[in-house]
Amino acid sequence: MHIDAHQHFWIYSPQEYEWIDDSMKLIRRNFLPADLGPELARSGFHGSVAVQTRQTLEETRWLLELADANPTILGVVGWVDLCSPEVESQLKRFSKGSKLVGIRHIVQVKPDDRLLLRPDFVRGISQLEEFDLAYDILIYPRHLLVAAEFVEQFPRQRFVLDHLAKPHIKVGEIKTWASGIRRLAQFPNLFCKLSGLVTEADWQHWKPEQITPYLDVAFECFGPDRLMIGSDWPVCLVAGAYGRVTDIVKEWLRQFLSETREAVLGGNAQRFWKLRT
Repeated sequence: MHIDAHQHFWIYSPQEYEWIDDSMKLIRRNFLPADLGPELARSGFHGSVAVQTRQTLEETRWLLELADANPTILGVVGWVDLCSPEVESQLKRFSKGSKLVGIRHIVQVKPDDRLLLRPDFVRGISQLEEFDLAYDILIYPRHLLVAAEFVEQFPRQRFVLDHLAKPHIKVGEIKTWASGIRRLAQFPNLFCKLSGLVTEADWQHWKPEQITPYLDVAFECFGPDRLMIGSDWPVCLVAGAYGRVTDIVKEWLRQFLSETREAVLGGNAQRFWKLRT
């Protein structure tokens, strides 16, 4: 089974999606399962994991309702307030009998670069193992060393790094980023999504050969058993169509044996999130 490990749904409003600025006006509209379905089918994916974009309990509830109504949504990475004393009750509310497989917090935009290490945040993360939930790490390259400190505290917690920590592909910076990735990848409970890379390149002029060196580093660091393909649809549409974006990883995978290709294209995601397929 081939699985898109990272995509989003939303009902657009300027107030709730203010980060979608004029340069991204192409995605200032609703994106729902009926829009994604044909893209999945054309690209040979059997299902996907839907990931939160708004840090609200209401969105988590809505995504879980979408998942219940749409069999191709295999899991949901939602949001709860990890810094709240009510985090345990929020997790209980959403996890029972649902497709909730993980939690994400949008750390990358926070002014505190050490948010991951704050005692209240760490206390919230410590609750996830009880509910058998993974945690998506959404950061920039400057956060990589802090993320390593963070992951080291939780050897039994499953983590996945979103978008390879958003390397600066547009300017070709790779050395410092790769050093941070190597440090973080040493923890075997951390997986990594090969997603969200075209939007870190030049949106209008990127070429696959500008992105594959970052995939090579990811493979060197994480190996074939901890990588998963993701589209980052519909955000990726500002830089390329769904098929063109996912083909970057598919074409790169041609150099490997079929066992490795199948793992990255879906097997690792299924195993990591324990997806019912």
